[in-house]
Amino acid sequence: MNHKKIVLLGGTGISTSILYNSVNAAHGIGLVILEEKENSKVFIKRRIKRLGIVTVIGQLTFQVVVSKFLTVFSKKRRLELIHELKLDLTEIPEEKIRRVKSVNAPETLALLQETNPDLIIVNGTRIISKKVISSVACRFVNTHAGITPKYRGVHGAYWALANNDPEHCGVTVHFVDEGIDTGTVIAQKKVVPQKKDNFTTYPLLQLSAGLELLNTAITSYFNKTLTEQKEVTTESKLWYHPTVWFYMYNRIFKNIK
Repeated sequence: MNHKKIVLLGGTGISTSILYNSVNAAHGIGLVILEEKENSKVFIKRRIKRLGIVTVIGQLTFQVVVSKFLTVFSKKRRLELIHELKLDLTEIPEEKIRRVKSVNAPETLALLQETNPDLIIVNGTRIISKKVISSVACRFVNTHAGITPKYRGVHGAYWALANNDPEHCGVTVHFVDEGIDTGTVIAQKKVVPQKKDNFTTYPLLQLSAGLELLNTAITSYFNKTLTEQKEVTTESKLWYHPTVWFYMYNRIFKNIK
């Protein structure tokens, strides 16, 4: 399988490094295309248009105050999980990286066509345009932190727990289409957080479970034995960041951290 060309199309962040190290060790990754973080003002304006200013203020307050506090408070638990789950945070070698403004920029399309990969792994990018998806003959595969299609968007584990739905607290590996986490499911797995876990540690549990599914899927893909899985739920909803008041209510009255 070493002759197969795998490209990682990712956003900046530790999850991309962790995913690179896992997949590269198992299968080899020839090229990593990293996109820049989207301009915050553009992102916020688009979110206000979709959700309204009150909701977005609540989400931003949660991210700036509560989420940062949880990150500091949970440092010991995060390090514990990184060690227990054997997650490798080593930075991606710079010689493997090509940096682009956006996953949908012309330079991204040109790099993919020039490389002509056999498989593209996606992690933490913006929604990939149909033009980019159709620019090469191979498939795009994503690891999503949630059980799709019920928990599309972000923070799928948190939303499942907040909705008293632990059976759908998990991770999905799926093919990518032009929708938001709507591609055909390859594999899904439930995760079970402990009492000491919270909003900032759930993603590590999901990432670890997702990497196991992803590496198995890559092997099956190249062996031509990959079978698509029937979705465990047909419910479909797109989720965003919680507002600060929603989070505090669930923290106080449901002990969902």
